Amino acid sequence: MKIIDTIAAGMSLSNLMVSAVATLLDQGSTIPFIARYRKEMTGSMDEVNIALIRDRIEQLNALKLRKETILKSLKERELLTETLETDVQNAPSMAELEDVYEKFRPKKRTKAQDAKEKGLEPLANFFLGHSNQDPYIEAKKYISSEKGIMTIEDAISGAQDIIAEIINEDVFIRSVIRKLFINKAAIQSKVKKSKNEEGIKFKDYYEWSEIANKAPSHRILAMFRGQNEGFLSVHVLPDQELALKLIEQKYLKIESKSASQVKYAIHDSYKRLLSKSIEKEYINELKAKADETAIDVFARNLKELLLSAPLGQKRTLAIDPGFRTGCKLVCLDAQGQLLHHDLIFPHQKNNQKAKEMVDNLVKTHNIEAIAIGNGTAGRETQTFIEEIGLDNSINIVMVDESGASIYSASKLARDEFPDHDITVRGAVSIGRRLMDPLAELVKLDPKSIGVGQYQHDVDQKLLKKSLTDVVMSCVNQVGVEANTASQQLLCQVSGLNNTIAANMIQFRNENGPFKSKKDFLKVPRLGEKAFEQAAGFLKIHNAKQPLDRSGIHPESYNVVKKMAKDAAVDIENLIMNSKLIETIHLNQYVTITIGIPTLTDIVKELANPGRDPRNTFENFSFDDTIHDIKDLITGMKVPGIVTNVTAFGAFVDIGVHQDGLIHISQMADRFVKDPNLIVKVRQIVHVTLLDVDIKRKRISLSLKTR
Repeated sequence: MKIIDTIAAGMSLSNLMVSAVATLLDQGSTIPFIARYRKEMTGSMDEVNIALIRDRIEQLNALKLRKETILKSLKERELLTETLETDVQNAPSMAELEDVYEKFRPKKRTKAQDAKEKGLEPLANFFLGHSNQDPYIEAKKYISSEKGIMTIEDAISGAQDIIAEIINEDVFIRSVIRKLFINKAAIQSKVKKSKNEEGIKFKDYYEWSEIANKAPSHRILAMFRGQNEGFLSVHVLPDQELALKLIEQKYLKIESKSASQVKYAIHDSYKRLLSKSIEKEYINELKAKADETAIDVFARNLKELLLSAPLGQKRTLAIDPGFRTGCKLVCLDAQGQLLHHDLIFPHQKNNQKAKEMVDNLVKTHNIEAIAIGNGTAGRETQTFIEEIGLDNSINIVMVDESGASIYSASKLARDEFPDHDITVRGAVSIGRRLMDPLAELVKLDPKSIGVGQYQHDVDQKLLKKSLTDVVMSCVNQVGVEANTASQQLLCQVSGLNNTIAANMIQFRNENGPFKSKKDFLKVPRLGEKAFEQAAGFLKIHNAKQPLDRSGIHPESYNVVKKMAKDAAVDIENLIMNSKLIETIHLNQYVTITIGIPTLTDIVKELANPGRDPRNTFENFSFDDTIHDIKDLITGMKVPGIVTNVTAFGAFVDIGVHQDGLIHISQMADRFVKDPNLIVKVRQIVHVTLLDVDIKRKRISLSLKTR
């Protein structure tokens, strides 16, 4: 219960709502299912907050487990007291818990331990007590050849080692210094000796310093990458004099004859122990926050990409362009099945044969759209296709082929096309991406799609978790046709997994298409719980029961039947009948389990069943006069497509095989804090060319209007 209370207070939510989410998660419910079909229990909480509650539960459970481990260790070593147990149990965070434990943590042998064993602890306490007696006279009492204390200086040095450790283990001091790091520390980077030439890509950080808590995530990650690759040395430290002053306020309250000994110990403690410990901790915290920002950028970009507008089920000719090796082309039916493949060489002097082949394939297969990969020779291939003079009704579209080569070489692609090489598989993937980006992109590891920021530098476990959430959210938001979906798409449906998805496909192959959602329960391993989680997100296009074609959950079918009966029509005639639907009074259908939020969703779905939430497809063309970076002139206004959004700006494909950058300062005529507020991945934009560096292949763009 304490975990629920902590989360509710931290997120300003009611305990009841947090408890409901926690219970549903514990019962095996997925985030999409909870957000869409359990609104009454959660107060219509969205997926973002549900995920935050899930993550916070995991964090607090980890904290609880760590507390149990520490208490067990203290008890076994007979160090546990009632006060210490209370301090451990009340620690609100992992950092503060570790501060409590610092003094009792099993350590490697330290200077302070050696000094204590030599009997110098009373001398350390004498110094800390700020006695007005002469410290040297006092220290002389501890000289002992038997204990290895040969001189007064040996005694004083040992006592100072003990004081240094006391300061380092002081919970209050650690808290004060931690706050100083958080508020005042600067992140500084310098190039390592003899690495100037080799580490040239990190030149901007050869002599760099800024306040750490204000440094943007991309700069922090860039500096840490430079350090990891051996080109930079990076430190995160506050002003040393300020840190020492804060410690002295507690340990040097009065002037005394021992003050100089204590002051030396303070300096030693900070430089040798405390600053190193807190710096390491704060670097980890900075890295974690930078990771979080970068992962959030990646997740938002991935969501926009996955939810790109689909062209839909169109007979498609797809081309994987190339100069020397030619262009691989494939013909796909409206469901994306391979009908024909061939190879053409359109970029040779005599390309009439290639034109005739394309024209013939377009007519033979009634092609409605042509998808061209945007890699090498992409623009040239588009020009070639346009010169053929095909029917104007045929969409000619440049398709982002990022990751297509990875898919074409994967086991998944080999299993689907065992008799075809990677060029055929790659072309098929390009065509399917145009028809339905989501269905095709779920086959790829999201990291290979090319919309991340420092994706290989961030916490890989957290990255995978976040991207998995995004993929599942997008798939369930759109919904899945149960009779045509691939295994990769099905396994992303709420409640399903690879095994169940494979079983569903096997069931389809052996028994024919699913006729109703009830048929799902006949699939091996797809039990009642999986059915509950998945049924609302699966659709059957030609189902006899009209509600099976919609996103209405089967558990609500009886409510819809009652609505239809009260309207004196059958369900088929209620669906999409806006006049009848508008007359439905929701309050009369409220029950213990179904409230206004769910009823509102039901009538929306009745008005437009199975509606795809993605935008309508919009064709796009690059500037016909631009094919190469050499064609660019400063001041030009050109169309482009956003390919990646980062914390510092956005990259735009303007059709020259090199993306240009709109720096965050060029996003708008006003100050912009977050580029995602201005542009999204796959958005069509019109940009102004600010600068073109052909040698470095850098293109600077602007969205400003003045």
